[in-house]
Amino acid sequence: MYALADCNNFFASCERVFRPELNGKPVIVLSNNDGCAVARSNEAKALGIKMGAPLFQIKDIVKKHDVAVFSGNFALYGDMSRRVQEVLRRYSPSVEQYSIDEAFMDLNGIETDFDAYAKKISADCYRSTGIPVSVGIAPTKTLAKIASKLCKQYPKLKGGCYMWRPQDIEKVLRRFPVADVWGIGRRTVPKLATMGVKTAWDYTQLPEAAVRKLFALPGFRTWKELRGEPCIEFDDILEDRQSICVSRSFTKEITSADALCEQIANFAETAVHKLRQQHSLCLEMAVFAFTNRFKEGSPQTHASVLAAFPDGTDDHMAFVTAAVNATREMFQDGYGYKKAGVVITKLISKAHMSGSVFVDTKEEERSRKLSSAMDAVNSVYGDGTLRFGIQGDGVIWSSREYQSPHYTTKWEDIPTVSVK
Repeated sequence: MYALADCNNFFASCERVFRPELNGKPVIVLSNNDGCAVARSNEAKALGIKMGAPLFQIKDIVKKHDVAVFSGNFALYGDMSRRVQEVLRRYSPSVEQYSIDEAFMDLNGIETDFDAYAKKISADCYRSTGIPVSVGIAPTKTLAKIASKLCKQYPKLKGGCYMWRPQDIEKVLRRFPVADVWGIGRRTVPKLATMGVKTAWDYTQLPEAAVRKLFALPGFRTWKELRGEPCIEFDDILEDRQSICVSRSFTKEITSADALCEQIANFAETAVHKLRQQHSLCLEMAVFAFTNRFKEGSPQTHASVLAAFPDGTDDHMAFVTAAVNATREMFQDGYGYKKAGVVITKLISKAHMSGSVFVDTKEEERSRKLSSAMDAVNSVYGDGTLRFGIQGDGVIWSSREYQSPHYTTKWEDIPTVSVK
């Protein structure tokens, strides 16, 4: 058996943990620069607020219904996700994190009442973290994902659904839209519609030969999984990212080299922090910046510079220094830069990298200790506590008008409780 644990309206739920007075009220979370709604509570969805709706288009709804609006607090969401994962590991020796708010659990070898088990996992997640989690258990990962969706549709399931009897699976699949099946791409749906396939059950009734021919291996695997045959591999170790991008649009144009260097230095520091978390080294970094292409009549440019690290590195100072040098190389007076960022590529595991005889081992050890010390301090006192002078105050020029405190990742934002 497999389980899929899916956090309900995750970003909005994270905000509600520390603002319980918002339970039962509409809540939305915005994208970078407070542009669009990227997360909505059920109450917000009921008001007709669509995913991706620009804030300026829904301001009347927000004002009329007193919708709680938050800027994305991704440090908080990442930490809350980690806490949920820790709870899930109490119930399965193998947990595969699928996204920030979803994880598969391998339950093979566990003998128990799975319906009660699903509800217990859900209840423990809520008790331990305050995040509501829907847990679906089924013979395959695809069916488990469908079972988790049922929890959200039917509150009487109390957060847990065990779907295993063939007659129950058929009943659910006959009503489940094929477009909502995990593994069915958007471009596949119109093709299925021409074949009269509207539900997940319709898809399972297609001949095997036709599925193999028309939808290749991924579609065939989904077909088999819906029929109760597990064939999508389970991996409890996340694959390392092959590239890491950190970029932002600015609320106002940047016209000075020093100001642009400051922002890109912060992007580089964030990127190397992510690199070190997955224990990888980087061989190449691209630094880019461009103007506002929507601003008619203004001079336009799109500049980028590559910085190479032939021996591979995860050193904070090396990244920040290279990013600043690249920025100064590509900067041109007379332009207003609206967006910039860094992309680090050609990533390799530290375990697979051999040392170079041309590297100054003493300097390398000094840099390693400095980076490790920065990681240690920032992990305890919050990201950005220690930074290089060129990074300025660490503030990115982006709109965060509705930013909530970093309740779990900064000492100064930890909630206080007074006893009277």
